[in-house]
Order: sequence, then C-alpha cells, then structure tokens
Amino acid sequence: MKQFWEDRYGKEEFAYGEEPNQFLKEQLANVEPGTILFPAEGEGRNAVFAAELGWNVSAFDLSSEGQRKANSLAQKKGVEINYILDPISHLPYAENQFDAMALIYAHFPADVKSTFHKLLSSYVKPGGIVIFEAFSKNHLALNNEKAGGPKDINMLFSVEEAQSDFSNFEVLYLKEEEVELSEGLFHNGISSVVRFVGRKK
Repeated sequence: MKQFWEDRYGKEEFAYGEEPNQFLKEQLANVEPGTILFPAEGEGRNAVFAAELGWNVSAFDLSSEGQRKANSLAQKKGVEINYILDPISHLPYAENQFDAMALIYAHFPADVKSTFHKLLSSYVKPGGIVIFEAFSKNHLALNNEKAGGPKDINMLFSVEEAQSDFSNFEVLYLKEEEVELSEGLFHNGISSVVRFVGRKK
C-alpha cells in the first residue's frame, strides 16, 4: 500500500489537484480557525488550504512523496504546515489536542478502520469538529473508473458506519450523496460519497 502511494504521488502533477475538497471548503467557512489534524493527507491540498485560512495545521501520511509535495505546495502558497511521516501505530498526538479534524478520502484497511477512527477521534477536544467525506459502499455500483476509490467494498462507507465510528459526536450533517467530483487526475465524475460533520460530546 505504501508503494502504491509513493508511485502515485511521485509524478510531477498533483494526483488530486491543488485545490481543496469542496465539502471541506464549505464546512471550514463555518468554523473559527484553531488547531486541525489531517490524517492520510497525501499531497497536502486540504491542509494547505486550511493553513491559508489561518488554521494551525498538523498532518500525516505514510508517503514521503506526498509529504514532499505538500511542503512544496505550502511554500508556494506562503504558509506552514506540520506534516509528519508516521505509521498509524506511532502517532505523536495527545488526547483532546485539536479543535477539528478532517478525514477527506482517508480510506483505511477494513480490519482497522473503525478502531483507527476511534483513536483519531480521541485527539479532538470536546466541542471540536470532525469533517468527513469518503466513498460510499454504493460507489462501486456506479462503475466510474475515473472517480477512483478502493475496490474493496469493506473499505467503503455507509451512513450507519460513519455514525457508529463517531458515536461520541453530535451529528451536524450526515448524508450519502451522489456528487460530481473534479479533483485532479483521479477523482472525476459522478461518485457516491458519505459526508459527515460532527461535534464531539
């Protein structure tokens, strides 16, 4: 899996573009900037956007190529992000450290994704916000190769799974929707996604 992302992010062009995810952009407009965590942040488009809004940004990923491009994009935009390379099992963050967390197409292996979501949610302060967008289980039925996403249905999401994984959050927004993505080379066309915004209880 690590090599897959090194190869994808090793190209000159940004795999998912340099512009932020639209749902994230809409949601951050409603939140006062503070500290925010971006897990599985790839090439940094979303983290850099948050930094441009005045957020104190932390991010991590397994891909050194992703980190390189994220730091390059941050430099280009004149902002700073704290982007570390770290495996899931050795994250350096503290409980209740962040005002917000953004999980944007952060698809983890099926056997660990719920456990990992619960770990990540512990880093969010009570009253803090989680913003989540990922492909739904119904995405596979659309058979849109241009949209990308995991082929393993167990790595995809249902509304019920999102609600269960973040059960200690008040639901502010939770829907499965068909949207038209236009994100770089690999997220394009009609896609089925789960979108969730929650406030930690």
